Amino acid sequence: MKWQRARKSRNVEDRRGRRVAKAGGGLGLVGVAIVVIVSLALGKNPMEMLGLANQVTELTGAGSSERAPPPRNDEASRFVASILGETEDVWSALFQQSGERYQPPRLVLYTDRVQSACGTASSAVGPFYCPGDQQIYIDLGFFEQMQTRLGGGGDFAEAYVIAHEVGHHIQNLTGVLRQVNEARQRGQSIEGDGGLAVRQELQADCYSGVWAHHAQARHDWLEPGDIEEALNTAAAIGDDRLQRQARGTVVPDSFTHGTSEQRVRWFRVGFESGQYQRCDTFSANQL
Repeated sequence: MKWQRARKSRNVEDRRGRRVAKAGGGLGLVGVAIVVIVSLALGKNPMEMLGLANQVTELTGAGSSERAPPPRNDEASRFVASILGETEDVWSALFQQSGERYQPPRLVLYTDRVQSACGTASSAVGPFYCPGDQQIYIDLGFFEQMQTRLGGGGDFAEAYVIAHEVGHHIQNLTGVLRQVNEARQRGQSIEGDGGLAVRQELQADCYSGVWAHHAQARHDWLEPGDIEEALNTAAAIGDDRLQRQARGTVVPDSFTHGTSEQRVRWFRVGFESGQYQRCDTFSANQL
């Protein structure tokens, strides 16, 4: 992927190496409370997030020591700024076509823990978007885990993850996140195969595909194997595959993001059409 062709965004804040809270081994009671609070704020299933957090903590020893901050403006931060800049340019043009103005999110790079308007989050939560401050939070160590533990990875796969979180920002601007949250507050069950939470995540996958379509048309920057990277990563983080890896069994009633097949399909819908109107997962009879 020739990502250097994109304009670099100025909306990236680098907090890597900044200490937020001292962490001991394992999650502990405070860690459990943090994961539960952040999960609810983000519309995630707390039990799923706790399971993933514990797995990542055991696997990586997260929180056992502090990592030295990387040099500023390193290649990783330049990559993130380039991808975010391209999302800004693509979505600004698409919003303008509809007579609207796009308000881009900020993206925060952090190490181990971060404070957001949605609470204090551990890197075990993974990349997330907080509607309270309209910011995306990423510990770049997630990309390493995506490759070594989940079987996904690659520069375009990482771009797909960033574009997916930007997709949640689009949902915030269009009111989708608010509607899903209101349904949750009314006591409606939004999880499970076909639930609102899954539809919300699949729409963000579709939006990432729309972005990839237009970015490719603008820069011709994809190389052989790039699309496969994104599709492999989408499949690797499907609910069914993650549950099978973590539990040895699949529980559709607890789905929050969709199956591997669904995530791949909706990315393809966006990428092949380039039309965000095709991403109406909430009206789709079949996901």
